[in-house]
Amino acid sequence: MTIDFHHWPAELAGRYRARGYWIDRPLTRILEQHLEEQPSTPAVICGERTFSYERLDRLSSNLAARLASKGLGPGDTALVQLPNVAEFYIVFFALLKVGVAPVNALYSHRKHEMTAYARQIKPRLLVASRLHELFKTDDFIKELRTLHDDPLAVLLLGEDAPGSSLSQWLQSEPDGAQPDLGPTDPGEVAFFQLSGGSTGTPKLIPRTHNDYDYSVRASAEICGLTPQTRYLCALPAAHNFPLSSPGALGVFHAGGCVVLAPNPEPLTCFALVRKHGVTMAGLVPSAVNLWLQAAPDHRTALGSLDVLQVGGAHFPESHARLVPKVLGCRLQQVFGMAEGLVNYTRLDDPDERVFTTQGRPISPDDEIKVVDEDGRPVADGEEGRLATRGPYTFQGYYQSPDHNREVFDDEGFYYSGDLVCRTDGGYLSVVGRVKDQINRGGEKIAAEEVESLLLLHPDVREAALVAIQDPALGEKSCAVIVSDNSCIKPLSLRRHLMSLGIADYKLPDRFSFAEAIPLTAFGKPDKKKLRAELAQKFAPALTA
Repeated sequence: MTIDFHHWPAELAGRYRARGYWIDRPLTRILEQHLEEQPSTPAVICGERTFSYERLDRLSSNLAARLASKGLGPGDTALVQLPNVAEFYIVFFALLKVGVAPVNALYSHRKHEMTAYARQIKPRLLVASRLHELFKTDDFIKELRTLHDDPLAVLLLGEDAPGSSLSQWLQSEPDGAQPDLGPTDPGEVAFFQLSGGSTGTPKLIPRTHNDYDYSVRASAEICGLTPQTRYLCALPAAHNFPLSSPGALGVFHAGGCVVLAPNPEPLTCFALVRKHGVTMAGLVPSAVNLWLQAAPDHRTALGSLDVLQVGGAHFPESHARLVPKVLGCRLQQVFGMAEGLVNYTRLDDPDERVFTTQGRPISPDDEIKVVDEDGRPVADGEEGRLATRGPYTFQGYYQSPDHNREVFDDEGFYYSGDLVCRTDGGYLSVVGRVKDQINRGGEKIAAEEVESLLLLHPDVREAALVAIQDPALGEKSCAVIVSDNSCIKPLSLRRHLMSLGIADYKLPDRFSFAEAIPLTAFGKPDKKKLRAELAQKFAPALTA
């Protein structure tokens, strides 16, 4: 069995193979290549635990064999939600080995998001943590079991019961004859990434072994990874940036070591950098700002840090210039998307390019168009909409035909919703968004999703979610509410959203009440006007 998804046209697929981008090997080869030469080398450091490449392979093989003995294999899917722990990577490789395609949900996701993913992929396996509020009891698991007819196997980190204890399943092989194991074909879906899109329903991105593996290999080369690389993963491990740009998979490819942090909090991270000789880290701009504030009193702790990658949101030039001065390391800007395209400033680029652009694409076959509202190409240096296709950029969201028609043109170019300027050297500077989306410290919030949930409140007649500028996070969200109830309070609206199980980062930071929401000439909410009005309204508070 295989999972249905949009394949690349035969002509492009042939070109990508001929040029060596697609090597027709599964992602499991990232682990396998180190087992003979450096099996005892540390691969993951998680708190006081260290996992060698041999142990990472053995534990993931144990789990894969147990899953196969339960009848799971190619064509099946899994819903995984784990924090930044070594078990995240063990489970990921186990599922690759047995051919089960996971959705790796963020640990910040709640009932609303998890239910949406489960409805789309109809998982046969759930892997989660008892420490997460959703799984402290079995109530939500019972709800998931009702979503479709197939049985749902459940493995929980922190569970004692043998039948559902993830830790116990990792420790030994199943009894009896060993089932045949094998990943899906390299041209098929390996797993699903999460979209940061602008629509109400979370979109899933099918990633194949071939396309993702190329992105990992090329990223590791561009970023100069070696067996001596020690990479601090402080962002959510499931995010595309810390997973593959070059992220943990790039580090594993190079034979280096991933040091896990629970979050980007400066003092926690600085202690890990000092203790483990971390050479590389990846952060979003809001976290960098916290590091910049804390670093002057802890400069010696950062002595081993060579490269700090910054991505996930626009990084102001003034802050970029502070990185080498304050943190004492090189800056590498990264602009990428879970849908595919990734851009890097190169390590040998001049400072001016590193400080003022978000890099250029990985591949010579990353095709880029920058166009105006009518789809006509704009000159280099002019602002336009970004469209792209290439050997690791997907060809369509999973089971989303209507949305795919909106974001792909007839040539298969994907319109990301980003507004960019391109230099004559092919470097991109991100200047804004076309999509109705808020980028809150690197976490993407789809306005339509939150608006639709607000409208479920009986006292909300109209709702519009818009971005307001914030010096720490870049953007925060403000919900503009029209209600016939003059006594309605922000607290009741927040409680309403929380009761629907929405992730905390999607809760509006502010609320504003209005007689009506202004409309454009086409009858849609005029969010440009709303943003201008809110900027004036909240300016004193934001600058105080």
